[in-house]
Amino acid sequence: MAQAITTKYLPRTETKPPRIKAQCQGGSTTVDYNDDLEPADNHAIAAMQLAVKLEWSGDFVGGGTPGSDGYAFVNVDRGLSFGAHFELMPRGGR
Repeated sequence: MAQAITTKYLPRTETKPPRIKAQCQGGSTTVDYNDDLEPADNHAIAAMQLAVKLEWSGDFVGGGTPGSDGYAFVNVDRGLSFGAHFELMPRGGR
């Protein structure tokens, strides 16, 4: 089954630098935040490192998640697709 990778910013603590945690049903990893990169790039790198750790391959796309300081990434090579079902959706999006 395809799994989404979600990422979340973890602020600096007394003992740890700022980090990004990437997680999915199959596992998680945490990487240090790189101030030289854009925030989205830090999240993408954390997601990529988790995908490598889990030995996943393919093309991933991602975007911000609502109401949080994180992102979600999905593999576009596999998983559920709803594109063929648009004609089943009632007009007005309901």
